[in-house]
Amino acid sequence: MLKLLVKACLLGVVILFLSAAVTSAQMKIGWINSAAIMDKYPEAQDAQHKLDNFVADWQAELAKMQNEWQRKYEEYDKKKLILTDQLRAQAEKELQELDKKIADYRNQKFGQNGELFTKQNELMKPVQNKIFKIVKEIAEEEDYDYVFDKSADIVMLYSNEKYDLTAKVFERLQNFKEKK
Repeated sequence: MLKLLVKACLLGVVILFLSAAVTSAQMKIGWINSAAIMDKYPEAQDAQHKLDNFVADWQAELAKMQNEWQRKYEEYDKKKLILTDQLRAQAEKELQELDKKIADYRNQKFGQNGELFTKQNELMKPVQNKIFKIVKEIAEEEDYDYVFDKSADIVMLYSNEKYDLTAKVFERLQNFKEKK
């Protein structure tokens, strides 16, 4: 609900901003589809492949831990009626510790500030920076006042294809050489 409200507010701000701009002067507005660029760009594909490999490894380790917990639980469940109170409490404690270990691992890898977030930032940030730099260059060269990303959360209700800069950004990205 909050996300929809934020999107609606952003859309309202964009519409208000654009309508005010139209009354004061002609503005040039373009857009890109960064998701399409990322899908085609080999460096982004490599980064995504590396991320996918990390995730697969982490999920395999998580599955192994969960299978161990399940095996121990089934073993405990079969024997719990014949176990002494002390052995039952020890087995339950072991299961709780293993459960906590699983939750900690999941949070460490996939949590809000987990390794996945860090790896995404580490691997994708350089690609995103190149794209932003090229968008800025094209916008300045061709006198665009604003460039939106059609694949982002800001809803674009209509876009004229003649203002699509995606192909230009991708073409320049393929020939990208860091300027010193």
